[in-house]
Amino acid sequence: MLSANLAESLATSMGLVGTLTVELFLMPDGTLVVNELAPRVHNSGHWTIEGSDTSQFENHLRAVLGWPLGSTAARGVSVMVNCIGAMPDRESVLAIPGAHLHDYEKPARRARKVGHVIVCAADEATLEPRRARVEELVRASADG
Repeated sequence: MLSANLAESLATSMGLVGTLTVELFLMPDGTLVVNELAPRVHNSGHWTIEGSDTSQFENHLRAVLGWPLGSTAARGVSVMVNCIGAMPDRESVLAIPGAHLHDYEKPARRARKVGHVIVCAADEATLEPRRARVEELVRASADG
């Protein structure tokens, strides 16, 4: 809750309407350190596109337009797997139930984030093998 209070305090003091992403690092001694402030939607919340009732993108627009915010409740469980260096084989990823491929259409380059895959499921037991298969495909494309 400390991080939510911190984000709310920062947004209020800046008069911000919409989304404020506060990226925090939890240090070994238990303290929180602010790493990044972004007055926009952030890649750490991309999972909300498929994984929640209302995505961070939609709620950002709703807030800016003065519309009621939508529910951010999760739809089951989900995980985001980043594609670094190269995109995995599209057909192989999309053959995995609950997998959603997001290709940024950036040229492949070592250590560059070129896309991500959101994997969704009803529960952790179903999610885990799907996530593992996506990570295997992503690793193979980066090694490729």
